[in-house]
Amino acid sequence: MMNTGTLKVTLPSDREVVLTRVFDAPRHLVFDALTKPELLKRWFGPRGTSLISCEVDLRVGGAWRYVLRGSDGREMGMGGVYREIVPGERTIHTEDFDDYPGESIVTTILTEHDGKTTLTATVLCESQEIRDAVLSTGMEHGAAETYDRLAELLPSLV
Repeated sequence: MMNTGTLKVTLPSDREVVLTRVFDAPRHLVFDALTKPELLKRWFGPRGTSLISCEVDLRVGGAWRYVLRGSDGREMGMGGVYREIVPGERTIHTEDFDDYPGESIVTTILTEHDGKTTLTATVLCESQEIRDAVLSTGMEHGAAETYDRLAELLPSLV
């Protein structure tokens, strides 16, 4: 399966991946869904996965940690530290996966226009090789499904 077209993925430099998606919800709701464990557990991860562990210390210097479990029972862990938080607007955090090399810096910006929110997440990898390795894992499809699940959840939060 490929990206259904709701998620735009671009490669503006040899170390970056930019994910852009528009949600039919105000940005404060999108921000809440991105940062509150009780909401993250309802949507985070591709279809067929569940977020079995979700820890968020939403403050500069605070850590986050997620563990996803697939329908096959395999688990994938990831985590990082928040570097910047502007509530409702932006977060910058580190991100590393238990089973993949390198640490990325992820800048997520939310902009609202006419009640719709555009999420732009820029993932800055340590090297082009790591960026390409991440892309080869099917990251685009997984991210597209994950954001589709978020889009399905948002109307229930209004």
